Amino acid sequence: MGAFHVAIPARAGSSRLPGKALAALGGKPMLQWVYEKACAAGATDVSIATDDERIAAAARAFGAAARMTSTLHACGTDRIAELAVIEGWADSDIVVNVQGDEPLIPPANIAQVAALLNASAQAAVATLATAIASLEEFLDPNAVKVVTDREGRALYFSRAPIPVHRDAAPGAAGGRSFEGARRHVGIYAYRVAALRTLTGLAPTPLERAEKLEQLRALEHGLVIQVAEACEPPGPDINTPEDLRRVAALIG
Repeated sequence: MGAFHVAIPARAGSSRLPGKALAALGGKPMLQWVYEKACAAGATDVSIATDDERIAAAARAFGAAARMTSTLHACGTDRIAELAVIEGWADSDIVVNVQGDEPLIPPANIAQVAALLNASAQAAVATLATAIASLEEFLDPNAVKVVTDREGRALYFSRAPIPVHRDAAPGAAGGRSFEGARRHVGIYAYRVAALRTLTGLAPTPLERAEKLEQLRALEHGLVIQVAEACEPPGPDINTPEDLRRVAALIG
């Protein structure tokens, strides 16, 4: 496995859980849990990219490298692209985007997605997936589904239940309609050159329809390589209920 960077975008705004990056979890900020998981993945460096001085100060207090970025970014990808410029990363460098609301992310998954991109010369982006475990998950629009070709290259991502078995549509008797379906795990590795290309492109029709920015890459013909996550991903945190559930898991 070659060298790679980890970037953790962390913004102040969150409609469902304001200030969640610094929400207390097991005696420390949630962001610190994410940072420590990333540090255990074997990256060359781990940086937090934020638009809020309070987040930056808290990150520095627990020993993280924190970089201030624009308040105008629409998504974490744009924030990481600015970080790449600040840090002077080369176009060929690999950077893994670890979401700041995933305190239970397995370090092995971070290393895995970096290695996947390193081994996939034609890919601009790499990401992970895991098997759909239930019909409820299959039908949940918050559980993003992914389908790939035989070589593991993404064909499409959707909030809709895909692929649909014609003879066992969602809700069919027996609950077998989700067999073979895969849930997208929201972790990405980018080549820095591809990251810069993506952030320079306008949002695309499918991206706007599904509210999934990875569709921008597919609509512009960029290859996204997908592999099965080597460890089950932990739950992310978007609501107060999520925070309580993860706090109970941590104990």
